[in-house]
Amino acid sequence: METRAIHADEALADAHAVAAPLYQTSTFKASDALEFAAMASVPMHERFYTRYGNPTRAQAEAVVAALDGAERAMLFASGMAAMTTAILACVRHGERIVAQRQLYPGVGGFLQRAPEWFGIDVAFVDQADTDAFAREIDARTKLVVLESPSNPLLGITDLPAVAALARSHGALTIVDNTLASPINAQPLALGIDLVMYSATKYHGGHSDLIAGAISGSNDLIERIWHASVLLGSALAPFEAWLALRGMRTLPLRMKQHNANAQAVAEFLATHPAIDRVNYPGLPSHPQHDLARAQMTGFGGLLSFRFKGGYAAADAFVGKLRHAARAPSLGGVETLVTHPASMFAAYESEEVLAQRGIDAGLVRLACGIESTRDLLADVEQALPA
Repeated sequence: METRAIHADEALADAHAVAAPLYQTSTFKASDALEFAAMASVPMHERFYTRYGNPTRAQAEAVVAALDGAERAMLFASGMAAMTTAILACVRHGERIVAQRQLYPGVGGFLQRAPEWFGIDVAFVDQADTDAFAREIDARTKLVVLESPSNPLLGITDLPAVAALARSHGALTIVDNTLASPINAQPLALGIDLVMYSATKYHGGHSDLIAGAISGSNDLIERIWHASVLLGSALAPFEAWLALRGMRTLPLRMKQHNANAQAVAEFLATHPAIDRVNYPGLPSHPQHDLARAQMTGFGGLLSFRFKGGYAAADAFVGKLRHAARAPSLGGVETLVTHPASMFAAYESEEVLAQRGIDAGLVRLACGIESTRDLLADVEQALPA
């Protein structure tokens, strides 16, 4: 993976430039009418119009695809743009989506509105219950929407089993692999059709861009590209350049993200102020064995619930010295959030509580600081 991250785009690279050039241009010129017509007719052409394609973005997409073991990949203006464009490219009015309940609230909110906005039927099921997927996936189902691990409770979906169920009914599967990253999980190898990321997170790695990505087969990515051209969800060249720069060190950074979150999770799991720690790397996680079967590492994100409720959670967040109180994850710095507050804009307090996102829950996105320093910071911030 380290080698892929650095060399996967060499076929598209400038022969004399060590770092990828930034093609900060909205359009490209043709020498004559025949060349112009040829440029306009090729999907994802990288030198026609930047909403269609761009050389910098093409290099970054080549690395995304290589890291996922995919035929092709596409970058978008955000993770939400990636997911919504893929959904609208794959499902039509009157057709059906089956989705797990534990989803990033932005995606969950979009799917809740899909029946009203697009006439698409949506059924939600428990991601841990494969039989529930079997009951809901039928001949009308065109897409199954998954997220594993899920945000912020770190639930695991049995990807091979759900992929096989969907395939038996002619349905496609898409999984949000953001929390795992391609370093820790390879969903395409498990039978999933499309892998989606908020590339803002681990791919970028420096909290300085907004981007989304999808990997899959040539045919599926081309279908999604046609929808993207109409929806205008393509990623700009500079953000593509930042994503490409970030991916060069992704495998190295993930090792430290994994190590930090594992160490913090193990420490918190024995602390008397904590009611529960959600992290698939812990043997106490109800799906730990499934996570070990599907993943090679467990990511930098964990969540935990304080026995003292909101007051204890807020006091802890306020006392941290090395963690910024900010949304997102996957950057080099540690970030901490109170999920019930952060997701209140998407879902009601009652719905959040039903999903296990209560007032005592804290989400910690471990950066790549020294493990010793991060543990010491967490310890001093905990209630006595």
